[in-house]
Amino acid sequence: MKNEQPENVLKWLRSEPSLDELGTHFPQLREVVRCEVAEIVGRGATEELPAYLKRMLHAEQLLKKKYHGSRGDRKVGTALVLQAMHTRMAHLTIKQHLIAEATGIEKGKVRFNLLNGYVAQKLLFANALERKPVSMFLFRLLWPLLWQRRLLMPLVQPEGIYCFYSRQLVSKLAALIGRQTCLEIAAGDGTLTRFLLDSGVRITATDDYSWKYEVKYPEFVVRKEAREALRDYAPEVVLCSWPPAGNIFEQQVFRTKSVKLYIVISSRHRFAAGNWEDYLDQSLFECVEDEALSRLVLPPELDAAVYVFRRR
Repeated sequence: MKNEQPENVLKWLRSEPSLDELGTHFPQLREVVRCEVAEIVGRGATEELPAYLKRMLHAEQLLKKKYHGSRGDRKVGTALVLQAMHTRMAHLTIKQHLIAEATGIEKGKVRFNLLNGYVAQKLLFANALERKPVSMFLFRLLWPLLWQRRLLMPLVQPEGIYCFYSRQLVSKLAALIGRQTCLEIAAGDGTLTRFLLDSGVRITATDDYSWKYEVKYPEFVVRKEAREALRDYAPEVVLCSWPPAGNIFEQQVFRTKSVKLYIVISSRHRFAAGNWEDYLDQSLFECVEDEALSRLVLPPELDAAVYVFRRR
């Protein structure tokens, strides 16, 4: 593997090899990643893991641009391969840690049994991992019966799924947005935008595509960073679901003059999501938690919160 052309190694990486396969070819790098993640977790700073992974992705993107600009320079290609390996190992190591932390299972696959898996699939997904608007009536009826429900989020979060949206939540968000132009930033797989489009909302989903190892981006999610999207679309309403903790893009929402309303689907735990420093520093918007909307974000164990910022 070490003597392979960079293009061949990168192609192999796109086939999504396991952490064990990566470690077999790059054992020293595997140990480096293990130590990096262990250092963050060891000092109780798991909220820093998304930022750590973001740094890996950013470094990889810079090297990719440099590699293409150099027309395939071998030295740059080797650096790109090592960074791509580093990024992929970091993602898989964090995924492994989060699953073990939530389930207590450190080795082997974590999975629902047949009954729990069948009910969860029918309740939450249209097919495979494609989410559907969830009926609150059925959720309240069936969710308490799933004795393995604590496994759900550890299983789906590594795939870029951080919550589920009830049918009632989508309906109330559509009413809140009305006929105003709406932009979703950091939209991921665009699930919420897809639901709102079906409800008649004029909304565009955008994402910078930086979480490529977690999210499968559909074509309708426009590849734009938040700053660029806000400038180009000048929306009246902005929507963001589970923005990364300490992100640097939400500040642009408050600086965009066209924005009258900013809706954030997030967590009551400030370390878990959103940039609370920017929320508290800005003075142009009044912020309240809409508790009625918060109760419609699923599952309830997430302790989710919907924050509504209205321009003063």
